[in-house]
Amino acid sequence: MYTIGQVSEMFSLPVSTLRYYDKEGLFPDMERKSGIRQFSEKEVDALRVIECLKASGLEIREIKQFMQWCSEGPSTFEKRRQLFANRKAALEEELAQLNKTMDMLKYKCWYYEQALKNGSEEPILALLPDHLPEEIQKLYDNCHK
Repeated sequence: MYTIGQVSEMFSLPVSTLRYYDKEGLFPDMERKSGIRQFSEKEVDALRVIECLKASGLEIREIKQFMQWCSEGPSTFEKRRQLFANRKAALEEELAQLNKTMDMLKYKCWYYEQALKNGSEEPILALLPDHLPEEIQKLYDNCHK
């Protein structure tokens, strides 16, 4: 069993956030000893999932719905699976966009390193759009599609 302070440290979350989650019903089976919250491994595991879902973009009301489905048992497996599949797809799309952004940043870093070496952009511009060094060409192509 863990105290709220210990769980706060484990997850780098304010105690107020843990109290809020509890108030919202995200830890329905949490035990209390003399009114003090006692976090078991079950609540710690639930918190890992809650933080994952939150980081994936879900709002507390949606996480609450997920926790409700969990308490309803096997009849909600498909709903829960679909929730995670949808979040996975959304994050894959975000990652693709972030990778495109990263490729532009890498390309532009290379571009200006070359411009500094050459004292001019002309040699680089002469290589555009499809005569860049192989690795740089991949970056350029990805961020220009």
